[in-house]
Amino acid sequence: MEKPAMVRARINPKLKVEAEVVFQKLGISISEAITLFYKEVKLAKKIPFESHVPNKTTLKVFQDSDNGKGIVHCKDAAEMFKKLGI
Repeated sequence: MEKPAMVRARINPKLKVEAEVVFQKLGISISEAITLFYKEVKLAKKIPFESHVPNKTTLKVFQDSDNGKGIVHCKDAAEMFKKLGI
């Protein structure tokens, strides 16, 4: 029997717990979830979900919002829609 390979990774503890709750509901272990991910990568020959590198405009918006620039505050959804003209 082939010896299993080890995969080690460091992730955010909160993310780990939240994902483990989902895995438990699905009835799979963390090892099985990682194996599923690897199998999907192998089959698709790519990451099994869409991922995009942000362009310069998007990166600028991210940086600005992280620095509190260009943020519009609304007290509720109605005010937001009004400000958007919707």
